[in-house]
Amino acid sequence: MKDARIAFFAPMKAPDHETPSGDREMARNLMTALRATGAKVDLASDMRIYDGAGDPWQQSALMEAAKPEIARLTEEFAQDAPSIWVSYHNYYKSPDLIGPPVCAALNIPYVQIETSRARKRLSGPWAGFARVAEEACDAADLVFYMTVHDQETLERDRPNGQKLVRLPPFLPLEDLPASSSLDSSDIFAAGMMRAGDKLASYELIAETLALLDDQPMRLRIAGDGPMRREVEKLMAPFGDKVRFLGRLDAEQMARAYRNASLFFWPGVNEAYGMVYLEAQAKGLPVVAQDRPGVRDVLAPGDHPAPKDGPQAMAKTIRSLLNDAALRAELGRLSRAHVAENHLLATARSILTGALSPLIAGAS
Repeated sequence: MKDARIAFFAPMKAPDHETPSGDREMARNLMTALRATGAKVDLASDMRIYDGAGDPWQQSALMEAAKPEIARLTEEFAQDAPSIWVSYHNYYKSPDLIGPPVCAALNIPYVQIETSRARKRLSGPWAGFARVAEEACDAADLVFYMTVHDQETLERDRPNGQKLVRLPPFLPLEDLPASSSLDSSDIFAAGMMRAGDKLASYELIAETLALLDDQPMRLRIAGDGPMRREVEKLMAPFGDKVRFLGRLDAEQMARAYRNASLFFWPGVNEAYGMVYLEAQAKGLPVVAQDRPGVRDVLAPGDHPAPKDGPQAMAKTIRSLLNDAALRAELGRLSRAHVAENHLLATARSILTGALSPLIAGAS
C-alpha cells in the first residue's frame, strides 16, 4: 500500500476536534494505523455531522450544509482522486453524508469502519438521519466491524457483494507500555461526566463503594463534563476516599494507570471503551460488567453480569484489593491479551490484508 492515498473522514468527531472522547481517540488511532500500512492518509473534511437530540430540522440543516462540502471535495479530487475513501463511525445520529456521493462521483472504493445498523430508527425523531446512515452502509464496498454486537446486524442486512472484516479495537502502540507495580491502594476510574449511560456507570460506582466501607482504599476519578456536579454529589458520602482528577492528557492518564492497583468502570452500554485497553496494557486488573462491546476488549475472566448489580462488583474489588498475587496474575493476563489482540501490528495487518485487494482492483 506504499503508493495508496486514503481520504479519511469521521462524521461524528474529527480526529483534530478540541473535545477529547473515545470516539476522537479511535479516529486518531485509525489514521495512525492506516499510515502504518505505508499509505498516505489525509483528513478529507472536518465537518461535524451529529444530531444527539433527534431534531428533524437539525438533520435537514446538516444535509443541506453537506452539499457544498460534497461539491468542494468532488471538484478538488476530480483531477487526482484518492485511491480509496475510509469513513469512521457511521450511525443513525451521525451518518456519513459526504463519503458515498463523493466516491460515486469519482468512482473510487468506499470503506466504513465501525458502522452500525439501526433499522428500528427509520421511524421516529432520527428517521431522516437513520435512512441516510443505512444508505451509506449499503454503499460501502467493505465494512470493518469492531464488536460482535455490530456484526450481527451488519451480517443480517448487508447487500450482495459487500465484504465484512473484523477489526478489533486497538492502541496505536507497537509494544506494551511499562506495567503498573499494583502496590498502591488506589482504584482508578475514568469516564466523561454526561447524562445517560456515563452517569449510570457513575451511579453504579457509588453504589459499589457504599459496600466497601471497610476497605482501606482510595478512588481516583479522571473525567469532566456537564454532569460533574451530579457526580460529585454521588461521591460526597465517601469524603476523602474519592478524589477528582479532572480532565487528563495522555501523559497524565498514563501516570494515573501506573499508580493504580485496579481499574473500575462498569461500562453501561459502552461501545467498547478505549480506557479498558489502556488499563490492561498497563497490567491493571479490570472490574467491569459483562456487557456487549465491553467483552470485546476485556481479557477473558469472571466479569460480573449486570443483573448481579453492585454487590458482585464490590465482591470482585474486595478480592483484588486483598490478594496481591491475584492482582498480579490478572494483570499479567490483561497485558498478554492486549499484546496478542489489540496493538498496532494486528490492526496494520488486518487493514493491509483487506484494503490492498480493493485498491488494486480499482486501479
